[in-house]
Amino acid sequence: MMKNIFPSLFLLAILSCKTEKPKIVSLEEDISFLANDSLAGRETGTPEELIAADYLQKRMKDIGLRPKGNGGTYFQTFTFKPKTDPHSEVQFVSGDSTITGTNVIGYFDNQADKTVIIGAHYDHLGMGGAGSLYAEGNAVHNGADDNASGVGVMLKLAEKLKDSISGSNYLFIAFSGEEMGLLGSNYFSKNPTIDFEKANYMINMDMVGRLREDKTLSISGTGTASIWNQVLNSTNPGFKLVLSESGMGPSDHTSFYLQDIPVLHFFTGQHEDYHKPSDDSDKLNYEGMNMIGEYILEVISELDDADKLTFRTTKNKSEDVPRFKVALGVMPDYLFDGKGMRIDGVTEDRPAAVAGLQKGDIVIQLGDSVVVDMMSYMRALSIFEEGNSTKVVVDRNGEKVAVEITF
Repeated sequence: MMKNIFPSLFLLAILSCKTEKPKIVSLEEDISFLANDSLAGRETGTPEELIAADYLQKRMKDIGLRPKGNGGTYFQTFTFKPKTDPHSEVQFVSGDSTITGTNVIGYFDNQADKTVIIGAHYDHLGMGGAGSLYAEGNAVHNGADDNASGVGVMLKLAEKLKDSISGSNYLFIAFSGEEMGLLGSNYFSKNPTIDFEKANYMINMDMVGRLREDKTLSISGTGTASIWNQVLNSTNPGFKLVLSESGMGPSDHTSFYLQDIPVLHFFTGQHEDYHKPSDDSDKLNYEGMNMIGEYILEVISELDDADKLTFRTTKNKSEDVPRFKVALGVMPDYLFDGKGMRIDGVTEDRPAAVAGLQKGDIVIQLGDSVVVDMMSYMRALSIFEEGNSTKVVVDRNGEKVAVEITF
């Protein structure tokens, strides 16, 4: 009997010493955690944002990413004073009345001479505040699409890139402070934890969770490298692509464009839950997010053996955007590629709602101006002042409808 016991005990000892494999975490589980009410909207500098940051560092560690923050950790912290003047540049400082944000950074070092940067912001609006479009007081803004969706896809990309496409190093960054003005990406771009000379390009995923039935996908930054259009079209698995050349925009890729790094920003469009408490995880298109992740993987693979991309500057479209004294009270459909400006949402008690305009209406005339696209719509809107009245003509299911609007 004793002869049989020792082999059994020896085998048991070996098995107990084996490291338990990390549990496979699904895209739905990542997003559900980040967009849970208990995280109170992940506002920058709050204890709840730190809970999210801790979760992300553990996920990166389990995936096999090396820490690439400060001091051998996954964290890169930055401290700043909130801006009182929205046009002033943020000041990264220390002392009283400051907020501390936390970027979470992991790295695959393939000993390559090129590094691909993949990022998504994980902060959101907390209980609401200045950026909220919710008019009924404080409430938890879970930010499932904005931007737990991008973070979830980023983590899946990390899992798939591990030990697969090895022609580049890969840096994964979950940015803090995006909602307050691209603060985390701004700080990292000026205090990089890698050799920026090796930075090949940056991919940003911000709001990729609401892919529509027609599979419309917006990609900005295509003018920042000459090869982008060719690669995006040749690897496209069936998306209806809306491509924009500009490397500037209201998301974290802008910080890298300003450091002369080619960029791409993936985006599935705004919606009526944008910056509201109703942006919840059960409204996301998980199949669509997986498709986007596979598409990005194909783009990365296509460029794996290519030379380092050459950066190109692009025209800053925001310089051409007119200034407004009034608002119609609608959310434009930025992915609409037909003639006119399609309405994606109408705000209660604002001019459009009072006049009876509806989601899905396509504005084809505003005052005396014909509207053919977003820019012509903005130019037409810019001439009006508060108290003015004018006619708006919309295409509603193929029928022209004219209404009187008072701003």
